[in-house]
Amino acid sequence: MKLKPIAQHTLFIIPSLYFSSIAFAEQAIELDEMTITSTRSETKLKDSPQVVTVINREQIEQQLKISPDASQVLSSLLPSFTPARQKLSSAGETFRGRAPLFLIDGIPQSNPLRDAQRDGHTIDLSMVERIEVIHGASAIHGLGATGGIINFITRRPTANTLDQNMNVQVTMPTSEADNDTLGYRTSYGLQGSQNDWEYALGLSYEKQGLFLDADDDAIGVDNTQGDIMASRSYDVFAKLGYWLTDNQNVEFQFNRYELDGDNDYLSVAGDRDTKTPATSIKQTPPGQAPHNEVTTTAIKYDNYDLAGMHFKAQAYRQEFEALFGAGIFGSFQDPSIAPDGSLYDQSQTSSIKKGAKFSLTKDDLLNNKLSLTAGMDILHDTTEQELAATNRSWVPETTFKNYAPFLQAQLKPVDSLVLNAGIRHEKAKLDVDDFHTIHSTNDAGGVDVEGGDPDFSETLYNAGIVVSPLSWLSVFANYSEGFGMPDVGRVLRGIGTENQNVNDFLNLQPVLTDNREIGFRINWQPIDFEVSYYESDSDLGSRLENVGGTYFVRREKTEINGVETTLGIQANDDHRIELSYSYIRGRYDSDDNGTIDSDLDGNNIPPNRLITNWNASWTPKLSSFIQISHNFDRNFDEEPGDDEIKFDGYTLVDASMAYQLPKGRVNLAFANLLNEDYFDYYSQTANTLDERYFKGRGRTVTLGYSLDF
Repeated sequence: MKLKPIAQHTLFIIPSLYFSSIAFAEQAIELDEMTITSTRSETKLKDSPQVVTVINREQIEQQLKISPDASQVLSSLLPSFTPARQKLSSAGETFRGRAPLFLIDGIPQSNPLRDAQRDGHTIDLSMVERIEVIHGASAIHGLGATGGIINFITRRPTANTLDQNMNVQVTMPTSEADNDTLGYRTSYGLQGSQNDWEYALGLSYEKQGLFLDADDDAIGVDNTQGDIMASRSYDVFAKLGYWLTDNQNVEFQFNRYELDGDNDYLSVAGDRDTKTPATSIKQTPPGQAPHNEVTTTAIKYDNYDLAGMHFKAQAYRQEFEALFGAGIFGSFQDPSIAPDGSLYDQSQTSSIKKGAKFSLTKDDLLNNKLSLTAGMDILHDTTEQELAATNRSWVPETTFKNYAPFLQAQLKPVDSLVLNAGIRHEKAKLDVDDFHTIHSTNDAGGVDVEGGDPDFSETLYNAGIVVSPLSWLSVFANYSEGFGMPDVGRVLRGIGTENQNVNDFLNLQPVLTDNREIGFRINWQPIDFEVSYYESDSDLGSRLENVGGTYFVRREKTEINGVETTLGIQANDDHRIELSYSYIRGRYDSDDNGTIDSDLDGNNIPPNRLITNWNASWTPKLSSFIQISHNFDRNFDEEPGDDEIKFDGYTLVDASMAYQLPKGRVNLAFANLLNEDYFDYYSQTANTLDERYFKGRGRTVTLGYSLDF
């Protein structure tokens, strides 16, 4: 029987836990059968031994009315995700206190060798069908997921029809609106199929204006790390598939995303002592505007009946370039080029990732009680960072080669018991040539470093159990291990010892994270509830420390524990309320004596958070949505003699309304409806520079129109 065109795939695009905020009571019963493709073994949600969130298309569109920023969308829906910075850089944004692995259709977006911290800005969300989120460390997609997996699944073709959609919207502050503060975006998409062909196309363009705080003052632009305010971005996405036979499909995919700063504003430093925020003036900064440029191509092959098994193969290539802003930074100075304190420069990180992923699934063993998935992942990543204005190498060209076979098994001896287990062997190697650090590395004007090719071999395990003693109750427990690299570029460029040998440098050891989790789920309509407790430990972690505005990698023992819970109430077919809460605490060994003794700061851990939303359908044509995000106060202990860092929490309220017209829909949305005046979490807890003492954005209104045809 021919599986095309798309009907075979539709079970993969239905929302699952946390339950969709627009789900009706009759839909909630279906959710137990949802399949999570990011597990590599097509695990049904009810059989997952760890917390999984699927953000569906309706939720994405709902959030895009409020903010197009992917980090903002994630922080609005995931309480254990750090509050969004509203900047191009995701520095300080963590998931359960560790780094998440961003994927697009399984393709890694993170740059393990020199983390540019822009992983969340490689695709426009109008191209995304859903976002699958696996909470906690996981090695199933390889290195990087010490905090979890965030997989953006792109739009798919539709069956035997041509579907088109378009959206236009304009955003402005509710006061002081002018050409400088005006923002707008537009997107167009089509999906369809004909005979054996399937296709999808997406185009988007966005112009963001100057952001204002609650006092109508210009928010400081981040001229160095990059900003999404006063920027332009576009995305071109294409997907073309062909059915070779009834059970074999090949698909080609292309995505080009670019975001460029306008370079129209110059940051003016604030003053932390007087709580004066950084602001912006209209002036052209030196150098080129910061930008992100990402080109991703992939080809995928599926055979749904290879000797009774499902075989998947995917090959991909991604070119990533991140340009940072220019400045007179101490680390860039070199008296052989210009007098000390006068040299402007700017850095640029470039990375080329090539990889392949293979898997083979047999799901009808032992009378359909056992499912096995075996596979192999291959990654080849070459990264470098240069000082673009003076053509100096800051981080030498470094190549990371990674091969990883894996095996996942799921055994369901009876309907009320599911056992999950897996093993993955990571074989990784770094290649670094001899290099000389830049002048500012030490008083001698840089040092010679002897290159090397250190390799690592790690075997990672996962095991989980789900017990369902009642039809509406399931209890789960899980152990999983994550594997990642420290920011190799930061480590290498910071070497200050003459003739240091890379092979012997301890800081290149990988980061191994153990994640233990236990919890339960209840689905007893009209109530659904989930709670989990987790512990995430690393004997040799990777903590970022801010020293005078420059970040250094500290390799120390870290321990993180927390609780996540969500409660959904389907009051009736037209009203649903959700509450999600995250409590998290992180500590590290500050003096390397084997004892955890200090708090992780805001660069490494989010605040405790409570998110509430209410989705209502008032008539067949009129609907509304309200979400409230509260970030609780937090204190961080410090070394004796230092001032204690304190976070003053804040509450943000967003709201939107939609009205169905005879053709299309009109939307009205307010972000920060109550015009909360606040300094963002990063500025308060993760950074000490006055020029990055940023306030959050004040109230904005967005008017939009969308049409499906």
